[in-house]
Amino acid sequence: MTILVCGALHLDIVVSAPRLPRLDETVAGGAVREVEGGKGGNQARAAALMGAPTAFAGCVGSDGWGERLLAGLVAAGVDASRVARDRGASGMSVAIEEPGGYGAVIVSGANLRIDPAAIEPPAGLRLLLLQNEIPEAANLALARRARATGARVILNAAPARPLSPALRALTDILVVNRVEAADMAGEDAAPEAAARALAAGGPGAVIVTLGAEGLVLAAEGAAAASPAFPVSARSSHGAGDMFVGALAARLHEGAPLAEAARFAQAAAALFVSGAAPTPEAAAALAGQSL
Repeated sequence: MTILVCGALHLDIVVSAPRLPRLDETVAGGAVREVEGGKGGNQARAAALMGAPTAFAGCVGSDGWGERLLAGLVAAGVDASRVARDRGASGMSVAIEEPGGYGAVIVSGANLRIDPAAIEPPAGLRLLLLQNEIPEAANLALARRARATGARVILNAAPARPLSPALRALTDILVVNRVEAADMAGEDAAPEAAARALAAGGPGAVIVTLGAEGLVLAAEGAAAASPAFPVSARSSHGAGDMFVGALAARLHEGAPLAEAARFAQAAAALFVSGAAPTPEAAAALAGQSL
Protein backbone atom coordinates (compact mmCIF):
# COMPACT_ATOMS: atom_id res chain seq x y z
CA MET A 1 0.00 0.00 0.00
CA THR A 2 1.42 3.36 -1.04
CA ILE A 3 0.72 7.09 -0.84
CA LEU A 4 1.08 8.95 -4.15
CA VAL A 5 1.79 12.67 -3.92
CA CYS A 6 1.48 14.66 -7.12
CA GLY A 7 2.50 18.29 -6.91
CA ALA A 8 5.12 20.95 -7.28
CA LEU A 9 8.83 20.92 -6.61
CA HIS A 10 10.56 24.26 -5.96
CA LEU A 11 14.04 25.26 -4.97
CA ASP A 12 13.24 27.73 -2.17
CA ILE A 13 15.53 30.68 -1.48
CA VAL A 14 14.71 31.61 2.12
CA VAL A 15 15.77 34.91 3.67
CA SER A 16 15.37 35.65 7.39
CA ALA A 17 14.35 39.14 8.48
CA PRO A 18 13.04 40.80 11.65
CA ARG A 19 9.72 41.39 9.86
CA LEU A 20 8.16 41.36 6.41
CA PRO A 21 8.82 44.59 4.50
CA ARG A 22 6.07 47.07 3.74
CA LEU A 23 5.43 48.15 0.16
CA ASP A 24 8.52 49.94 -1.26
CA GLU A 25 10.52 49.24 1.91
CA THR A 26 13.90 47.50 2.19
CA VAL A 27 14.59 45.53 5.37
CA ALA A 28 18.03 44.23 6.40
CA GLY A 29 18.00 40.43 6.64
CA GLY A 30 20.04 38.14 8.82
CA ALA A 31 20.62 34.97 6.79
CA VAL A 32 19.85 33.21 3.52
CA ARG A 33 19.58 29.52 2.70
CA GLU A 34 18.42 27.24 -0.12
CA VAL A 35 15.85 24.55 0.65
CA GLU A 36 14.24 21.84 -1.49
CA GLY A 37 10.58 22.80 -1.38
CA GLY A 38 7.31 23.00 -3.22
CA LYS A 39 4.18 21.93 -1.38
CA GLY A 40 4.08 18.56 -3.11
CA GLY A 41 7.72 17.81 -2.42
CA ASN A 42 7.44 18.98 1.18
CA GLN A 43 4.39 16.84 1.83
CA ALA A 44 5.93 13.77 0.21
CA ARG A 45 9.04 14.09 2.36
CA ALA A 46 6.90 14.60 5.47
CA ALA A 47 4.81 11.48 4.75
CA ALA A 48 7.97 9.43 4.23
CA LEU A 49 9.50 10.86 7.41
CA MET A 50 6.39 9.75 9.28
CA GLY A 51 6.98 6.19 8.08
CA ALA A 52 4.62 5.87 5.11
CA PRO A 53 5.71 4.31 1.79
CA THR A 54 5.50 7.35 -0.45
CA ALA A 55 5.82 7.94 -4.20
CA PHE A 56 5.99 11.33 -5.88
CA ALA A 57 4.86 12.43 -9.36
CA GLY A 58 5.81 15.78 -10.83
CA CYS A 59 8.11 17.56 -13.25
CA VAL A 60 11.48 19.31 -12.95
CA GLY A 61 13.61 21.20 -15.44
CA SER A 62 16.90 20.26 -17.05
CA ASP A 63 18.87 22.60 -14.79
CA GLY A 64 20.95 21.91 -11.71
CA TRP A 65 18.03 22.75 -9.46
CA GLY A 66 16.10 19.86 -10.99
CA GLU A 67 18.92 17.46 -10.15
CA ARG A 68 19.01 18.74 -6.60
CA LEU A 69 15.24 18.46 -6.16
CA LEU A 70 15.25 14.86 -7.36
CA ALA A 71 18.18 13.98 -5.11
CA GLY A 72 16.36 15.49 -2.13
CA LEU A 73 13.33 13.28 -2.68
CA VAL A 74 15.43 10.15 -2.98
CA ALA A 75 17.44 11.03 0.14
CA ALA A 76 14.17 11.37 2.07
CA GLY A 77 13.11 7.86 1.06
CA VAL A 78 10.54 8.95 -1.54
CA ASP A 79 10.10 6.99 -4.78
CA ALA A 80 10.88 9.67 -7.41
CA SER A 81 10.58 7.42 -10.48
CA ARG A 82 7.44 9.29 -11.60
CA VAL A 83 9.14 12.68 -11.83
CA ALA A 84 9.42 13.81 -15.47
CA ARG A 85 12.20 15.97 -16.90
CA ASP A 86 11.43 19.12 -18.89
CA ARG A 87 13.80 21.12 -21.08
CA GLY A 88 12.79 24.37 -19.34
CA ALA A 89 13.54 25.72 -15.88
CA SER A 90 12.63 24.05 -12.60
CA GLY A 91 10.20 25.69 -10.22
CA MET A 92 11.52 28.02 -7.55
CA SER A 93 10.31 30.34 -4.80
CA VAL A 94 11.58 33.20 -2.70
CA ALA A 95 10.45 33.30 0.94
CA ILE A 96 10.99 35.86 3.69
CA GLU A 97 10.87 34.51 7.24
CA GLU A 98 10.03 36.69 10.21
CA PRO A 99 9.74 35.45 13.80
CA GLY A 100 6.67 33.19 13.81
CA GLY A 101 5.65 33.78 10.18
CA TYR A 102 6.68 34.15 6.55
CA GLY A 103 5.65 35.33 3.08
CA ALA A 104 6.62 33.78 -0.27
CA VAL A 105 6.43 34.14 -4.05
CA ILE A 106 6.59 31.09 -6.35
CA VAL A 107 7.66 30.78 -9.99
CA SER A 108 6.19 27.49 -11.18
CA GLY A 109 8.37 26.65 -14.20
CA ALA A 110 8.27 22.95 -15.06
CA ASN A 111 5.52 22.31 -12.51
CA LEU A 112 2.97 23.73 -14.96
CA ARG A 113 3.89 21.07 -17.52
CA ILE A 114 2.98 17.94 -15.56
CA ASP A 115 1.34 15.37 -17.85
CA PRO A 116 -1.14 13.32 -15.78
CA ALA A 117 -1.61 10.79 -18.60
CA ALA A 118 2.06 9.82 -18.28
CA ILE A 119 1.79 9.10 -14.54
CA GLU A 120 1.28 5.44 -13.65
CA PRO A 121 -0.27 5.08 -10.17
CA PRO A 122 1.68 2.68 -7.94
CA ALA A 123 0.29 -0.76 -7.23
CA GLY A 124 -1.80 -0.80 -4.09
CA LEU A 125 -2.48 2.94 -4.15
CA ARG A 126 -4.30 3.85 -0.96
CA LEU A 127 -4.14 7.65 -0.83
CA LEU A 128 -3.62 10.35 -3.45
CA LEU A 129 -2.41 13.67 -2.08
CA LEU A 130 -2.82 16.82 -4.20
CA GLN A 131 -2.28 20.58 -3.83
CA ASN A 132 -3.04 23.72 -5.87
CA GLU A 133 0.50 24.48 -7.10
CA ILE A 134 -0.08 22.46 -10.30
CA PRO A 135 -2.84 22.93 -12.90
CA GLU A 136 -6.30 21.82 -11.79
CA ALA A 137 -6.66 19.74 -14.96
CA ALA A 138 -3.81 17.53 -13.72
CA ASN A 139 -5.36 17.24 -10.26
CA LEU A 140 -8.74 16.35 -11.75
CA ALA A 141 -7.36 13.67 -14.06
CA LEU A 142 -5.35 12.04 -11.27
CA ALA A 143 -8.24 12.22 -8.79
CA ARG A 144 -10.51 10.42 -11.26
CA ARG A 145 -7.97 7.65 -11.78
CA ALA A 146 -7.35 7.29 -8.04
CA ARG A 147 -11.02 7.08 -7.13
CA ALA A 148 -11.55 4.49 -9.89
CA THR A 149 -9.07 2.23 -8.07
CA GLY A 150 -10.73 2.78 -4.69
CA ALA A 151 -8.08 5.15 -3.30
CA ARG A 152 -9.01 8.17 -1.21
CA VAL A 153 -8.16 11.68 -2.37
CA ILE A 154 -6.78 14.37 -0.06
CA LEU A 155 -6.67 17.89 -1.49
CA ASN A 156 -4.68 20.59 0.23
CA ALA A 157 -6.28 23.51 -1.64
CA ALA A 158 -3.30 25.82 -1.31
CA PRO A 159 -2.61 28.35 -2.60
CA ALA A 160 -6.26 29.44 -2.80
CA ARG A 161 -8.01 29.38 -6.17
CA PRO A 162 -11.53 28.54 -7.37
CA LEU A 163 -12.26 24.83 -6.94
CA SER A 164 -14.33 23.16 -9.65
CA PRO A 165 -17.41 21.14 -8.65
CA ALA A 166 -15.89 18.13 -10.41
CA LEU A 167 -12.77 18.13 -8.25
CA ARG A 168 -14.76 18.84 -5.10
CA ALA A 169 -16.88 15.77 -5.81
CA LEU A 170 -13.76 13.60 -6.03
CA THR A 171 -12.18 14.96 -2.83
CA ASP A 172 -12.55 12.85 0.30
CA ILE A 173 -10.65 15.20 2.64
CA LEU A 174 -10.14 18.90 1.98
CA VAL A 175 -7.40 20.67 3.97
CA VAL A 176 -7.19 24.48 3.95
CA ASN A 177 -5.93 27.21 6.25
CA ARG A 178 -8.12 30.00 7.57
CA VAL A 179 -7.34 32.35 4.67
CA GLU A 180 -8.09 29.72 2.03
CA ALA A 181 -11.26 28.66 3.88
CA ALA A 182 -12.49 32.26 3.96
CA ASP A 183 -11.76 32.68 0.25
CA MET A 184 -13.74 29.55 -0.57
CA ALA A 185 -16.63 29.89 1.89
CA GLY A 186 -17.00 33.67 2.13
CA GLU A 187 -14.75 36.32 3.62
CA ASP A 188 -16.90 36.82 6.72
CA ALA A 189 -17.09 33.13 7.64
CA ALA A 190 -15.51 32.15 10.95
CA PRO A 191 -13.34 28.99 10.77
CA GLU A 192 -15.99 26.63 12.16
CA ALA A 193 -18.70 28.07 9.92
CA ALA A 194 -16.37 27.90 6.94
CA ALA A 195 -15.53 24.26 7.69
CA ARG A 196 -19.20 23.36 7.93
CA ALA A 197 -20.05 25.20 4.71
CA LEU A 198 -17.21 23.61 2.78
CA ALA A 199 -18.07 20.13 4.07
CA ALA A 200 -21.69 20.60 3.04
CA GLY A 201 -20.56 21.72 -0.41
CA GLY A 202 -18.83 18.56 -1.51
CA PRO A 203 -15.86 16.90 0.28
CA GLY A 204 -16.55 14.19 2.80
CA ALA A 205 -14.52 16.01 5.46
CA VAL A 206 -12.86 19.41 5.83
CA ILE A 207 -9.95 20.46 8.03
CA VAL A 208 -9.32 24.17 8.54
CA THR A 209 -5.89 24.74 10.08
CA LEU A 210 -5.45 27.77 12.34
CA GLY A 211 -1.74 27.75 13.17
CA ALA A 212 -1.16 28.43 16.86
CA GLU A 213 -4.93 28.30 17.44
CA GLY A 214 -5.26 24.67 16.36
CA LEU A 215 -7.76 23.46 13.78
CA VAL A 216 -11.41 22.78 13.05
CA LEU A 217 -12.51 19.42 11.66
CA ALA A 218 -15.93 19.14 10.00
CA ALA A 219 -17.33 15.76 8.97
CA GLU A 220 -20.74 14.09 8.79
CA GLY A 221 -22.59 17.28 9.71
CA ALA A 222 -20.57 18.01 12.85
CA ALA A 223 -17.60 20.30 13.50
CA ALA A 224 -15.10 20.17 16.35
CA ALA A 225 -12.11 22.29 17.33
CA SER A 226 -8.75 20.82 18.29
CA PRO A 227 -6.33 23.13 20.14
CA ALA A 228 -2.71 23.42 19.09
CA PHE A 229 0.10 21.96 21.16
CA PRO A 230 1.85 24.80 23.03
CA VAL A 231 5.38 25.13 21.68
CA SER A 232 7.85 27.94 21.16
CA ALA A 233 7.82 28.45 17.38
CA ARG A 234 11.14 29.10 15.66
CA SER A 235 9.53 29.35 12.22
CA SER A 236 6.16 28.40 10.74
CA HIS A 237 7.60 28.04 7.21
CA GLY A 238 6.59 24.56 5.99
CA ALA A 239 4.44 23.72 9.02
CA GLY A 240 1.31 23.25 6.93
CA ASP A 241 3.08 20.81 4.64
CA MET A 242 4.37 18.81 7.61
CA PHE A 243 0.80 18.66 8.92
CA VAL A 244 -0.63 17.41 5.63
CA GLY A 245 2.13 14.84 5.07
CA ALA A 246 1.80 13.50 8.60
CA LEU A 247 -1.99 13.39 8.24
CA ALA A 248 -1.66 11.27 5.09
CA ALA A 249 0.86 8.97 6.76
CA ARG A 250 -1.37 8.34 9.77
CA LEU A 251 -4.44 7.79 7.58
CA HIS A 252 -2.41 5.32 5.55
CA GLU A 253 -1.93 3.30 8.74
CA GLY A 254 -5.72 3.11 9.13
CA ALA A 255 -6.20 5.69 11.87
CA PRO A 256 -9.56 7.50 12.13
CA LEU A 257 -9.51 11.03 10.73
CA ALA A 258 -9.68 12.82 14.10
CA GLU A 259 -6.82 10.72 15.46
CA ALA A 260 -4.77 11.30 12.31
CA ALA A 261 -5.37 15.05 12.52
CA ARG A 262 -4.19 15.15 16.14
CA PHE A 263 -1.06 13.20 15.23
CA ALA A 264 -0.43 15.65 12.38
CA GLN A 265 -0.83 18.60 14.75
CA ALA A 266 1.81 17.07 16.98
CA ALA A 267 4.20 16.53 14.06
CA ALA A 268 3.71 20.14 12.95
CA ALA A 269 4.25 21.42 16.50
CA LEU A 270 7.55 19.57 16.74
CA PHE A 271 8.53 20.90 13.32
CA VAL A 272 7.92 24.58 14.12
CA SER A 273 9.74 24.22 17.46
CA GLY A 274 12.87 22.91 15.75
CA ALA A 275 12.58 19.46 17.35
CA ALA A 276 12.90 16.31 15.25
CA PRO A 277 9.38 15.33 14.05
CA THR A 278 9.73 11.55 14.19
CA PRO A 279 6.68 9.25 14.19
CA GLU A 280 7.48 8.18 17.75
CA ALA A 281 7.83 11.77 19.01
CA ALA A 282 4.63 12.88 17.29
CA ALA A 283 2.68 9.91 18.65
CA ALA A 284 3.99 10.54 22.17
CA LEU A 285 3.05 14.22 22.05
CA ALA A 286 -0.40 13.34 20.73
CA GLY A 287 -0.88 10.68 23.40
CA GLN A 288 -1.22 7.92 20.82
CA SER A 289 0.41 4.57 20.22
CA LEU A 290 1.96 3.61 16.88
